Amino acid sequence: MSGKQTKSATVNFFTRFTSSEQFEKVFKEGMGLVEQTANYLDGPGRKDARLLDRHGAIAYATESMRLTTRLMQLASWLLLQRAISAGELTIEDARKEKHRISLNDIGRGHDLTGSEQIPADLKELVERSLRLHERIQKLDAMLNVQAKAETAPASPVNEQFDRLANALRAAQG
Repeated sequence: MSGKQTKSATVNFFTRFTSSEQFEKVFKEGMGLVEQTANYLDGPGRKDARLLDRHGAIAYATESMRLTTRLMQLASWLLLQRAISAGELTIEDARKEKHRISLNDIGRGHDLTGSEQIPADLKELVERSLRLHERIQKLDAMLNVQAKAETAPASPVNEQFDRLANALRAAQG
């Protein structure tokens, strides 16, 4: 496959993926969660935080920072994928930008003193963000496998990997 065909195949895969119902569902969920979190932290969350003692307030502040950092990274990933699909970024430009997004460092942190005081609403937002994080990590891994397969030289082994990846996607669908 020539370099031009490889780039075209990769762009087509990304375009198909970001145009899919699966991506749209994850995108809406992610952006909705960002909005819900902002609304909570700017409204009821401020009131909830005032009711906590010193340890609870520190745990609340730490957990809300973890949550907002996680959501910013997830939203960045989602927006990057959408920009690729819309033709606003090339695959090469996206790869250059992707190093700024860290999906590995935004998971559940260690337990905090006072964490038992964290309001239920914040805990629910954190849990939802962690589930979304896990799904996006899986999607990112799938995209990375596909991109590597599309840029690898044609071989019978790579063809088998392509078939396996397609079967796994179909099974997850």
